[in-house]
Amino acid sequence: MFGIFFLLGLALAYNALTYANFDSGYGFLRLKQEAIATGWYLPFYYSHVLVSALILMTGFIQVIPMVRMRWRTFHRSLGKFYVFGVLFFAAPGGLIMSFFIGRGPAVLISFLAQTALWFYFTIMAYRKAREKDFIAHERWMWRSVALTAAAITLRLYIFLLSFWVNLNSPVAYAMIAWMSWTGNLVLVEWYFRNFSKSRSKFSK
Repeated sequence: MFGIFFLLGLALAYNALTYANFDSGYGFLRLKQEAIATGWYLPFYYSHVLVSALILMTGFIQVIPMVRMRWRTFHRSLGKFYVFGVLFFAAPGGLIMSFFIGRGPAVLISFLAQTALWFYFTIMAYRKAREKDFIAHERWMWRSVALTAAAITLRLYIFLLSFWVNLNSPVAYAMIAWMSWTGNLVLVEWYFRNFSKSRSKFSK
């Protein structure tokens, strides 16, 4: 399962990085010309999309046990990049973009809640690492990565459900928006409860 998500994330990251051409009429941006005209959307779009492509792959690498246990200096450096990228680029960009989705209040609330939790989980992961509470750090980091990975599950649900559901329906899209990140968190918490026996072996 992890391998499938990693490959999907790699494909998504590659597609996101194609927007580094900074062409405001490229791809998805063709549909957002009204939002771009406000002057607010485009800078935050690039902040979110380009950095999210990098932190998505960074997050997957960070939760691999071998990386955490054997390459601790690399893990710490990559972790700092992940935290900085989420807190100062990806999450703020996603926050502003939420106001331009135009899919109704339920979708807006979903993305605002997701972004707020993304900030919180990432801050807590960093804080627990600084406190050397590495068991708690690992769990908060998994929660943060679960929200980062919502970029994958959102598109996966849209692709799969588009065969049976009218995605132009505000109710249908709202359900997908909420499912894309709450489902990831439920899965992570279920894993903690049933399978996670890990105890961190980090040392300074």
